[in-house]
Amino acid sequence: MKLKVKAKALDEAGIKRTLMRISHEILEKTQGKEDLAIVGIRTRGAYLAERIAKNIMEIDKKEVPVGALDITMYRDDLTEIAEQPVLHSTDIDFDITGKRIILVDDVLFTGRTVRCALDELIDFGRPASIRLAVLVDRGHRELPIRPDFVGKNIPTAKGESVEVKIKETDDREEVLVLE
Repeated sequence: MKLKVKAKALDEAGIKRTLMRISHEILEKTQGKEDLAIVGIRTRGAYLAERIAKNIMEIDKKEVPVGALDITMYRDDLTEIAEQPVLHSTDIDFDITGKRIILVDDVLFTGRTVRCALDELIDFGRPASIRLAVLVDRGHRELPIRPDFVGKNIPTAKGESVEVKIKETDDREEVLVLE
């Protein structure tokens, strides 16, 4: 069954503004970039993490390390998603021990993806803290996970879906609510 577009929640300009606001909030709440690192959850979360790091560079003129996690092997539903799941690389080329990590994802729904990402991050070391930044929080949590930085809250029905499209993967920029 193909879902139809119910609403466009963000357009390209809205996504850009939202990521800039999140970047400012991160700098305010972390009091600068010392020991700060940003790690995105593949696929779209990794690209959003790179954009946030670029925004922070633009705002504060200092580079923040950026990494990307592939949580596929940490999923609790691995056998349900595909017989042969596609694996991507996890790229964290810095020591996360003692770092203040900002974990980035595109959409927060049940919290299970974030739980997998936390498990994988801890396998890389012991960060001083991990905070969560999401472009969209759509509700319906199954785990006690709450974002620290939210671009947009979009209340949805359980049967609806939120789809984030970005240029790096989709050749367009928008956030859609599908029913």
